[in-house]
Amino acid sequence: MTDPIADMLTRLRNAVQAKHARVDIPASTLKSEIAKILQDEGYISGFKMVEEPSDGPKKTPVKRLRIFLKYGPKGERVISGIQRISRPGRRVYYSRTDVPPVLGGLGISILTTSRGVMTGREAVKTGVGGEVLCNVW
Repeated sequence: MTDPIADMLTRLRNAVQAKHARVDIPASTLKSEIAKILQDEGYISGFKMVEEPSDGPKKTPVKRLRIFLKYGPKGERVISGIQRISRPGRRVYYSRTDVPPVLGGLGISILTTSRGVMTGREAVKTGVGGEVLCNVW
C-alpha cells in the first residue's frame, strides 16, 4: 500500500456512508494521532488499539485501530466529508500564516508539524506550519 493515510480516510468515509457503528483499520502511530484529533474535535466517539491473531504461518498478533463512529440523535452523520490533501505524489505544505479555514471555520484541517500532529487552528496558535494531511467537515 503506497498511502496508508488515504486508506484510513477511505475506510472512515465508507463506514460513515454505510452507517456502521465502528471500523477497524491497520494500526500505526500517525493513524492513532489522527484518531485522537478526531475524537478531541468531536467527529468520532472513541478509538482503541486491538490485537487480533493473524492468519499467517507465524501467528503473530496484528494490531488494529478500532474507531467508534458518532452519529446525531436522528442518525445524521457527524462526519459529512473527508478529503486527503497531501499525497505521496504531491506534498502540500502550509506556513504558519497560510493555514486556511476549512468550510468557513466549520471543519478542521489536520497537519503534521515539527511539534506533532495537530489541527490547523492549533498550528496557527503555536506559530508552526507543516504538511497538510487532510480536511474533515
